[in-house]
Amino acid sequence: MKDREKKYLRKNAPTESAKMVETIYGCKWSLTVYQLLADGINRPGEMVRSIEGLTTKVLNQCLRKNTEFGILERISYNEVPPRVEYKVTDFGAKFMKVLDELEKLQDEIENNI
Repeated sequence: MKDREKKYLRKNAPTESAKMVETIYGCKWSLTVYQLLADGINRPGEMVRSIEGLTTKVLNQCLRKNTEFGILERISYNEVPPRVEYKVTDFGAKFMKVLDELEKLQDEIENNI
């Protein structure tokens, strides 16, 4: 009988993805940046002009974090003056679906309270 008992190993939390979610939610501008990108606003200068209270320095930090995680891709054009655009990567699209599901879960929690 003991041979048939199934043994389970301790399940560990997904550390890297949890760190990504925590970092993205920790940056209060990331979700807004995703919304801008979805609306076709992909240049940093236009992003800063579109959001009241967002500074270039904070936007650059936010974009850098998202690029390091592989959520966004930075595209530099060899022009004068220099032009930079950002786009969502395939991985970033998957990650944003996870964030959408978390938002739905939060709405459900708030509606049941």
